[in-house]
Amino acid sequence: MSDLDGTWETVTNTPMGQQKATVTLQTDGGSLSGTMSSAQGTVDIKDGSVDGNTGAWKVSITSPMPMTLEFSATADGDEISGNVKLGAFGSASFTGTRASG
Repeated sequence: MSDLDGTWETVTNTPMGQQKATVTLQTDGGSLSGTMSSAQGTVDIKDGSVDGNTGAWKVSITSPMPMTLEFSATADGDEISGNVKLGAFGSASFTGTRASG
């Protein structure tokens, strides 16, 4: 089990303001899967990989416009942080905490 495993309450600091999402991650060897839920709905994580307490994954969204978000993250105990590439809009930082329960 990796530090990445679990449910995370995240906030991404995008050019359009803070975007909150609940990210559920599950590692299996070097692969990473899960879902991301936000006000726009729930989408599956794809192309996930994990190396120790760092991971990377992609999420395709359709709102506010179609694009693929590329996440890279490091988990440290009950905190997670990293960056997300926002397609043509550059990149943004995100942080999160492990959801209780």
